[in-house]
Amino acid sequence: MAQAKVGDTVKIHYTGKLKDGTVFDSSLSREPIEFTIDAGQVIPGFEQAVVGMTPGDSKTEMIPMDKAYGPHRSEMVLEVTRDKMPPDLNPEIGQQLQIQQPNGRVIPVVITDVTDSNVRLDANHPLAGQDLTFDIELVDIS
Repeated sequence: MAQAKVGDTVKIHYTGKLKDGTVFDSSLSREPIEFTIDAGQVIPGFEQAVVGMTPGDSKTEMIPMDKAYGPHRSEMVLEVTRDKMPPDLNPEIGQQLQIQQPNGRVIPVVITDVTDSNVRLDANHPLAGQDLTFDIELVDIS
């Protein structure tokens, strides 16, 4: 049977877990995900874990943060005064927003703290700074 290699398009079922075992995502209740190895469609450590697998293989792979979503970067956290927020917005922790940069680029952010005067916005990926564990099953290679 063929082994998955760089350039192959693969179908994978997976369950992603945090260090404490909390499941943050899984494809088991839907169609498997499809991606091309080394095309940058999924995190690098996930791509690398699939290389060498054959259809039907399963494995558990720990992916360190530097091969996942990278470290949590403090420069991507912004504290803004509440008067800079839209007047009709009632900011709450966990709320997702989009901010537009002067160059027109839109960045997704999450509210991580709210005080009477300020709102903290975090543009890091929610899984940044975390080592991740994936249970992976290679379904198909095309």
